[in-house]
Amino acid sequence: MTGPMTNKDKPKKLPRHLAIIMDGNGRWAKRRFMPRIMGHRQGAKAVKEIVTAVRELNIPYLTLYAFSKENWSRPREEVEALMNLLYDYLQREVDELLGNKIRLRAIGELHRLPPKVRRLLFETMEKTAANYEMQLILALSYGSRSEIVEAARKIAQKCVSGELDPAQVDEELFASFLYTADIPDPDLIIRTSGEQRLSNFLLYQAAYSEFYMTETLWPDFDRNELMKALHDFSGRERRFGKTSEQILLRCTGNES
Repeated sequence: MTGPMTNKDKPKKLPRHLAIIMDGNGRWAKRRFMPRIMGHRQGAKAVKEIVTAVRELNIPYLTLYAFSKENWSRPREEVEALMNLLYDYLQREVDELLGNKIRLRAIGELHRLPPKVRRLLFETMEKTAANYEMQLILALSYGSRSEIVEAARKIAQKCVSGELDPAQVDEELFASFLYTADIPDPDLIIRTSGEQRLSNFLLYQAAYSEFYMTETLWPDFDRNELMKALHDFSGRERRFGKTSEQILLRCTGNES
């Protein structure tokens, strides 16, 4: 698919929040006898194409799993290269984000990012903070288990200090202590490269997410691949514990 999408191309039903586990950069490079960093560079090009496509589709939230907490254990040279790619992306794309009214956000243990990268990230988030058409959320130094533990710790501290009654703690209150407090749960999570796991990504938020796993490696994930996933999502029935009959009644306005 080339050029802007037409209404005919668009699925009838789109997710409000799309999340993507971008996987396969290293394997893409290995199959071509290239250094791993070349796969990451090609993956950065895929990011640009997918962000542009999602904006054209008017999907309001896109979360990209860009760098996990566990990724810090990779070889130092690769980590440094990834941080440099992130820095370059922020420098290069800020005007595009502003021009397309995209707000940049980030979730994760951001204090662990190199100072130069962290400063530019926060500057870019501040510059785009007033944008309202779409939110691009980068999961950086992110781990869902750590996020959940941190939320539990903060709630416990408030209970100990008397600011919060333990009886008040419910799912909604707990979610308000997560990084994603004001972001809707993902409707669709895509994972590339054929892996069949969440890899510590949005574990709490993914309770009712739809999943789409593809063998396509992230650098090869383009608009056509995105549309395949979105059309697949459009054909699914999301029941949230209800029966198909209840969903039908709700859609027709006859649910009592």
